[in-house]
Amino acid sequence: MRKYLLLAAMAPAALAPLTAAAQTQSAPTTVEPLVPAAGTVLDVSAEGRTTRVPDLATIRAGVVSQGATAAAALSDNAQRMARVLAAVKRAGIADRDIQTATVQLQPQYRYGDNVPPVITGYQATNTLSVRFRDVAKSGSVLDALVAQGANQIDGPNLSIDKPDAALDEARADAIQRARARAELYAKAAGLRVARIVSITENGADAGSPQPPMMLRASAMRSDAMEKTSIAPGERDVTVNVSVRFLLN
Repeated sequence: MRKYLLLAAMAPAALAPLTAAAQTQSAPTTVEPLVPAAGTVLDVSAEGRTTRVPDLATIRAGVVSQGATAAAALSDNAQRMARVLAAVKRAGIADRDIQTATVQLQPQYRYGDNVPPVITGYQATNTLSVRFRDVAKSGSVLDALVAQGANQIDGPNLSIDKPDAALDEARADAIQRARARAELYAKAAGLRVARIVSITENGADAGSPQPPMMLRASAMRSDAMEKTSIAPGERDVTVNVSVRFLLN
């Protein structure tokens, strides 16, 4: 819930800017005058917003293998992952966009009543984190990875590669919204907005991680294999600010 505070300052005093816990890793940004003035002070919180189409998709593609021994499971997994990695590079994915996410080897057990668990084999897992800078083509690349042995896929996590320009748009929108609200309160109180005393940026969000989207699974048909598709949609880019106005 947003709160608006209207104060009548009785004498010149230092006006401390509002502060709030930052919602992102960056520190709060505050702008304030060197010499405060007496008068009526209005504090307004506002959220600025703009939208962007995500241009970056991050997907985890992996290989899960079973073997009677640990060595057999790892060997089979390594062979399959080598083919998957080669397919990723043939698709034009740069080395900087390919990263090993997990490597696991786990025994598989058979459980029975009143007897110790018995190891029946081993499961090896190797997962790559792959960034696609062409979201439209990522579905076809995933199909190619599955054809080469990938049998575990998670994602995508859609994001904006370079959000600075969008964040600046949201900042400008936040100030405009704050000023419009200040003008409304000033008019209702029989006053006018003289100037901005301080600005505090409380948080910015350039598209926080969203719940994983469900990929449209490829299904075998009698005539052909259905292709995987990924729709980027739009992401909101938001900035929250607290602005202190001087009214007279």
